[in-house]
Amino acid sequence: MCAAVAVNLRTGGTVTFPGICIVWGLAVMVMVYSVGHISGAHLNPAVSIAFATCGRFPWKQVPAYAAAQMLGATAASLTLRVVFGNAREHFFGTVPAGSDVQSLVIEFIISFNLMFVVSGVATDNRAIGELAGLAVGATVLLNVLFAGPISGASMNPARTLGPAVVIGRYAGIWLYFVGPICGTVAGAWAYNLIRFTDKPLREITRTSSFLRSARRN
Repeated sequence: MCAAVAVNLRTGGTVTFPGICIVWGLAVMVMVYSVGHISGAHLNPAVSIAFATCGRFPWKQVPAYAAAQMLGATAASLTLRVVFGNAREHFFGTVPAGSDVQSLVIEFIISFNLMFVVSGVATDNRAIGELAGLAVGATVLLNVLFAGPISGASMNPARTLGPAVVIGRYAGIWLYFVGPICGTVAGAWAYNLIRFTDKPLREITRTSSFLRSARRN
């Protein structure tokens, strides 16, 4: 996803902002369908933590998942630095465009939205599991379209930390941990409050959907 930003900056905006939004959404969708049945497609430590807080992911696995997510983001960022250089004007990370408070609030809101959708398609067997990747990818696309010009639309501490470590630019990095983690935890618990019902609309006993492990826990 950072590659779309890097290419756009290096080529004078040929990808365009809507193009970046589409790339981000499609990238998440593809990864959900590719590895969701293997690892649960936990690309985001904030999502892993949020699931753990409501008992849908084991806490003992959170450190390993978070380490893998951070390592992957850093390795990807290092690759982009080697390919495109590290000029300050070509920074492909996320930094606040306005005040820290604005970005913090925006990151909370879009992370809440993302986790609410993920909880719906990953933990509720009434959902159509086969459409999970599409739903999550579309949510990412809309969030980036809305929040990109303000906060960079991180939603993911790993997505922000990787470029920051590689390039050495840490402006406002704390809010990309606090906002997404608090937002995803709130989103997960918000869905938990409304998900229970005595009359299931549909029971799906076999599914290859995103984050199947979350349904088992």
